[in-house]
Amino acid sequence: MTKPIKLLTALTPERRERLMALAREVSFPEDAPIFDQGGVADRFWVVRSGRVDLYQQVTQLRRVTVASLGAGDLLGWSWLFPPHEWDFGAVAFSPVRAYEFEAAPVLELSEEDAGLGLSLMRIVAEILAFRLESTRGQLLESFQHARH
Repeated sequence: MTKPIKLLTALTPERRERLMALAREVSFPEDAPIFDQGGVADRFWVVRSGRVDLYQQVTQLRRVTVASLGAGDLLGWSWLFPPHEWDFGAVAFSPVRAYEFEAAPVLELSEEDAGLGLSLMRIVAEILAFRLESTRGQLLESFQHARH
């Protein structure tokens, strides 16, 4: 299995500084929705403290947690890809502090600084690969337990 990667620590100090110039600090109280599945994905966050649960709405009344994110984790990647809609929902499991980035200025910076843009894409791809692998493992484990 690949190792988890953190967006801000994976960037070089110079690139991290350029990206952080676009950040603003935000907070979410426990149980606060951060975004809903299918909503407009025009920003992303890096969790500073607390825990965020990503969920899939299975039925109108039932949702399933698919991942829990903590300090240093990237929250949101749908801003990168059309149709720019959230694939999952996110809720603050505990009080959360995070850095928030609006997508448009980050994409502009990525075009101005191709090295930064390429680094961001590679890091996000690594994060997605890790999460996909983790989810696959959870599904296999769930299936094995369901069979016994």
